[in-house]
Amino acid sequence: MVCSKCGLPEELCICESIAKESQKIKISLSQKRYKKTVTVVSGIDSERIDIKELMKKLKSKLACGGTYKEGRIELQGDHKDRIKELLIKEGFPVETIES
Repeated sequence: MVCSKCGLPEELCICESIAKESQKIKISLSQKRYKKTVTVVSGIDSERIDIKELMKKLKSKLACGGTYKEGRIELQGDHKDRIKELLIKEGFPVETIES
């Protein structure tokens, strides 16, 4: 199979790595009902990056619940510091992550 965007075979496709470099990711905290804290990750382009797969990895590594809605990932609890480390391990450059 050949990637429709870059024309390379899917094993060699570089679209996702280029997309990771061009993101402007923002990590913030939000208060929900009953003073529950939620960590919000926004600014990830869902068209070029498999955001649902990324959400599953974050939920698994942080051992928390979460959801994807309105273009952002919401994770239960205060995970602001750990999410930045995990995003860096996933290949997102440090300069693009704002917390």
